[in-house]
Amino acid sequence: MPRDVQSNTRPEDWHQRARSAADFLGLREVRRFGATEPAGGITRRREWADLTPRRIAPGADRDGEAQAVDSWPGVPELVRTKMVPLPPYWDAIFGPLRGDAADGLLVVGQIGQSLDGRVATISGHSHYINGPAGLAHLHRLRAIVDAVVVGVGTALADDPQLTVRHVAGPNPARVVIDPSARLSAGAKMFTRDGLRRLVMTAHDAKAQLPADIEIVRLQSFQRRIAPEAILSALYERGLRRILIEGGAETVSRFLIAGCLDRLHVVVAPIIIGTGRPSFNLPLIERVQEALHAPMKIHQLGGEVLFDCDLSAQRRAIGAAKTSM
Repeated sequence: MPRDVQSNTRPEDWHQRARSAADFLGLREVRRFGATEPAGGITRRREWADLTPRRIAPGADRDGEAQAVDSWPGVPELVRTKMVPLPPYWDAIFGPLRGDAADGLLVVGQIGQSLDGRVATISGHSHYINGPAGLAHLHRLRAIVDAVVVGVGTALADDPQLTVRHVAGPNPARVVIDPSARLSAGAKMFTRDGLRRLVMTAHDAKAQLPADIEIVRLQSFQRRIAPEAILSALYERGLRRILIEGGAETVSRFLIAGCLDRLHVVVAPIIIGTGRPSFNLPLIERVQEALHAPMKIHQLGGEVLFDCDLSAQRRAIGAAKTSM
């Protein structure tokens, strides 16, 4: 459990509240991995498992989550309901992501980096800077959002699947920012699996993609699309909880634009030296001009999560703002 977590909630009290939330959601809890059944009898796949919180030993391998050895299964659903407290361990990390801003959006950025602030070597190699604990955290973030967003550079370089594989939870919609329509239909993120796939592109881009991929044409300037326009378009399409996953250039642009509520920086215990930096931000003359944000620190196995609260600088987003 993170050092800063204190809770007076007994495990049996939390478990009873979780049962109530399960009833509200129309889910019947099961004690092991498998299906949970809505009241109407139609089976949906879930990994609900035993919801009683369990203390995790420091340094434990977080990839063991998929074996239901702790209280994570079921948490993605509870994050969205806001009806009952999360298990204390997860509330410390994901509790701040249960709410949303005044415009109805919640936007969190994510960066995985080395101890010296690098996201890749100078050649662009980055598989993998973060270890199992950091990757599991990334997949948990995917599980609690409606959509995960990457820039086309990351999509071309890494060909990510953008799915939830290391932990239990639902897969989000997959979004790529691709102003020039460079990403081909063969990209892994475009795999047909029943989930929404969206391409944010320029008005004049000639995207040649299958009809079941949503093409969102937006105003661009010098082949860049404003973060505010991207978030507004996602809001209009019913996607309100957004993860800006990368790469570093994309996360930096959302940070500069004041479009992030939280920023999760997961630091791995390695030193790369010369390499690609985690952020590309405007130059400042004095340290006093640096961005200061309230921050909480959590240990994830052998890695460290810095959870930065950027809500004070977050700008209200166009269409989302006007619809509130």
